[in-house]
Amino acid sequence: MTGAPAGTGAPVPVARAAVPRPAGVPRRGAQLFAGLVLYAVSISLIVHAALGSMPWDVLSQGVSRQLGWSFGTVTIALSLVVLACWIPLRQRPGFGTVANVLVIGLLVDPFLALLARLPDLAWPAAAAMTVSGIVLNGLATALYIGARMGPGPRDGLMTGLVARTGRPVRVVRVVIEVVVVALGWALGGTVGWGTVGYALAIGPIVHVLLPRFTLRATPTPTPTPTPTPTSTPR
Repeated sequence: MTGAPAGTGAPVPVARAAVPRPAGVPRRGAQLFAGLVLYAVSISLIVHAALGSMPWDVLSQGVSRQLGWSFGTVTIALSLVVLACWIPLRQRPGFGTVANVLVIGLLVDPFLALLARLPDLAWPAAAAMTVSGIVLNGLATALYIGARMGPGPRDGLMTGLVARTGRPVRVVRVVIEVVVVALGWALGGTVGWGTVGYALAIGPIVHVLLPRFTLRATPTPTPTPTPTPTSTPR
C-alpha cells in the first residue's frame, strides 16, 4: 500500500504491521524457554555489574538484603505476590506465566554464582556488562513475549491495571516502576545509571525486536466436508 504527501505525486511506502508467523507448540515453547534463560542471564549481568539494577530487581535486592534470602528466592516470592494481585484484576496466567516464575527464579542464583568467580570489575568493564545486560534483556523480552504463551507476572499486572483503570500503558508502567524502585532503594537495593539506562532503552529495543520474534499458533486445518451422494434425475 502506498500514499503520497500533499503537493506531490510521488508515492511513498506506508509501514505495515508485522504479521505473526505461524508456529507449532514445540517451536513456541523453545523460543519461550530460550527467552527466559536469556532473561535470567541478563538480570545476573546487570546485578553483578552493580551500576544500577532493573526496577523490579532493585526491589528484589532490597528484600533480599533485609530477609537474608537469595536473590532468586526473593524473585520467585515477589512473582507469586504479583500473581496474587492478578485475581482482582481478572487476569489469567498461561503456561508462559508459570514458566517465567520458575525458570528465571531458579536460574538467576546459579548465574550470579558463576559471575561472582570473576575478578573485581573496573568501571569500564562494569559499564560494558550493564549495557550488554540491557540489550540482552530486550532480546529475551522479545523472545518470550513473542512466543505468545502467556505474559510474565509483572507484564500481566501492568496490562491488568491498564484494562481496569483505562490509563495509558506508559503511564501505568512508569507509576509501577517508580513505586518498586523507591521501595527497593529504601530497602537497600542498588539504583544507578544502569537503572535509568534500562528504563530509557528497553522500550525501543523491544519495539524493534518484538515483530521479528512474534509467533502465532499454527492454525488447525479445517476438514474438507465429504460431498453427500445425490441421486441423478432420470
